[in-house]
Amino acid sequence: KNFGGTFLYHQAPNLVHAGLVIGLDYENPYINPYKEFQRWKTHPAVKKHFEGGTCISYGARVLNEGGYHSIPKLTFEGGALIGCSAGFLNSIKIKGSHTAIKSGMTAAESVFDTLVESGREPVAETFEIDPNEEALESTSFEQRMKDSWVYEELYEVRNTHEAFARWGCLPGLIYAGITAHILKGREPWTFDHHTRDADKTKECKEFEPIDYPAPDGVLTFDLLTNLQRSGTYHDDNQMAHLRIKPDLSNVPESVSMQMYAAPEQRFCPAGVYEYVEDETKGKDGSKSLVINAQNCVHCKCCSIKMPGEYIDWTVPEGGGGPNYQVM
Repeated sequence: KNFGGTFLYHQAPNLVHAGLVIGLDYENPYINPYKEFQRWKTHPAVKKHFEGGTCISYGARVLNEGGYHSIPKLTFEGGALIGCSAGFLNSIKIKGSHTAIKSGMTAAESVFDTLVESGREPVAETFEIDPNEEALESTSFEQRMKDSWVYEELYEVRNTHEAFARWGCLPGLIYAGITAHILKGREPWTFDHHTRDADKTKECKEFEPIDYPAPDGVLTFDLLTNLQRSGTYHDDNQMAHLRIKPDLSNVPESVSMQMYAAPEQRFCPAGVYEYVEDETKGKDGSKSLVINAQNCVHCKCCSIKMPGEYIDWTVPEGGGGPNYQVM
């Protein structure tokens, strides 16, 4: 019942961009998205695209793919949410650049009309910003987006993700094909989804550990080797920006480790979370959580998939994080 997909693009003069997307509502705590991606690259139909090449960059991020069901209020005083930040990604196409561009154009038009209607002197003419001037809210932007083809496109595929979650791969594919190509979203029903991704993870006793193939260092790589290619950096003397919520301090070792086999060790694409033997607890094999916040690539996965959502993701100091070059 895992929802997801892959992409592979060629870019001039000699680049290949590839990635794997997996819905964070998966149930099996032993799934390792990073290793699934490495294994996918070994498929004969995919492997041939990398032959003779060199891996030069690596990164990861969470996609806001709630789509039609999850679009929030789009405007506030002095600003608006556009593109992927507003959830305009089409998760079936794994594509959001077209909707992002359209939302940016629509926002610009809305802001222009709002400023004209306000009667304020343009900064382009006065060359000054009045600090006492109240911020405006371009409320027309939200209605214009609802009237655009972006909402129509997202409405057509509003039920496909939930279809996979409810019925699995084959029925989900059949439903997605019918609704996307025949019904075009005209089905009179809507599938609701009220469960957090963190709560969709089932206990490890219901599954068997997954034996992933070892990396070969040519096509597939261990996590820390690839992490270096992300250019991630945080000042060593800053406070860790990943913090355990005080009221959930018991979750890592009493719940996550015991009930779910510590899935944060597997879903984190940067090796931030690891459980190591705790010598202070004797020789009974007890382990404690270590948070390697300096590895973080700011994907935000931990704030979504952690058992009980026990991590408080805060903004790091000094603009630290990944330094992507060709992504």
